[in-house]
Amino acid sequence: MATMAETLAAFTFCALLSASAVLGVKLRGWLPEEHLSDRNIEALRLVTSLLVTFAALVLSLQLSSVKAAFDKAYRDRGADAAQLAQLDECLRSYGADAEATRHILRGYTAAVIASTWPQEPRPTGVSYPDTSTMVREGEDVTLGRMLDRIGREISGLAPADELHRNLAAACRATYQQLQQRRWAVIEDVQGPVSPLFSSIVTFWLMLVFLSFGLQVPRKRLAAIVLAIGVVSISTVMFVITDLETHYGGLFGVPSLSMRNALASMLR
Repeated sequence: MATMAETLAAFTFCALLSASAVLGVKLRGWLPEEHLSDRNIEALRLVTSLLVTFAALVLSLQLSSVKAAFDKAYRDRGADAAQLAQLDECLRSYGADAEATRHILRGYTAAVIASTWPQEPRPTGVSYPDTSTMVREGEDVTLGRMLDRIGREISGLAPADELHRNLAAACRATYQQLQQRRWAVIEDVQGPVSPLFSSIVTFWLMLVFLSFGLQVPRKRLAAIVLAIGVVSISTVMFVITDLETHYGGLFGVPSLSMRNALASMLR
């Protein structure tokens, strides 16, 4: 479900564009007739078409950029979950000496799930730290320390034969890959669109709907068409805002891959 922030953003976009359109309609009624001549209206339409072209181009690029960033975050989270399951399988193959490390790894995975998706049911059947103070996105000190401890435990493995030496080496390599995947997930928090850029695009759209309000006649059908345009563009802006929130909102990255990884560890 969409969070309060995304819902508020959608209503804010809709209110700003609606206010711009209404202001345009009011200005049309206040202006003297000589300002509404065919020549002036034609000039206004030319400027409006230019604004619409730029706004459409920027919106399409912005939506494409945000969608690409969301898809990358989705893939990185899935790869991170797969790496966790692979590391656990390697430790399982190593034997009883790695059981304590597996316990920490299970706790780490459960803590990631509970902190990243706090609105979903918390993992059961495994102990993990309190996640109420953990950050939802980005680097978390507690989770980082848990993963560092896992790395030290793996480095401290003392294999007694060739088989266990090979398994220990494989676990160390998998752990290094896990660290890289984790930092990729952390870096995904940085959105491709700055708030200033979004504000400028919103201002452009307000100018577009202001000009629309100046041009449309005071008829019910014109008002309905204008309202449809406001709702449509507001929906696009809402989708862009929601996609930038990778782990919340309507299109958030699901927890399924991480939960599958944890279920694999608990088998």
